[in-house]
Amino acid sequence: MNTYTTDIDVRFRDIDAMGHVNNAVYATYIEQARTEYFRDVLDADLSALATVLASLSIDFRRPVELTDGTVSVEIDIAEMGTSSVTMTHEIRTDGEVVAEAEATLVSLDPDSGKPAPIPDEHRSDIESYHGL
Repeated sequence: MNTYTTDIDVRFRDIDAMGHVNNAVYATYIEQARTEYFRDVLDADLSALATVLASLSIDFRRPVELTDGTVSVEIDIAEMGTSSVTMTHEIRTDGEVVAEAEATLVSLDPDSGKPAPIPDEHRSDIESYHGL
């Protein structure tokens, strides 16, 4: 089973008054990793798809500091339904898990805005990549 991993630089602007990456920035790291996943695994531009983030939960393990330099975000698929996919994320620095997250995306019909089946091509690419 494959997981998808991408590295993201920790930027000065990510740091809050406490001297570590602000909790809200983790959602941005996850979003950036998800965008790269869609590009690299599905050969798709996430911004051009009728897909919405339905839920996101993040469990924090330890703070990330500017001196950590980069974080790695690992993505796996926890569940794929008819119109939704739940992705798990591990955010690491220096190999240590600093946060875990789960995000559910829903495919929409662009005309009605209601849930629609995940396109067959994307379903096939996800299944093939992750060995589902």
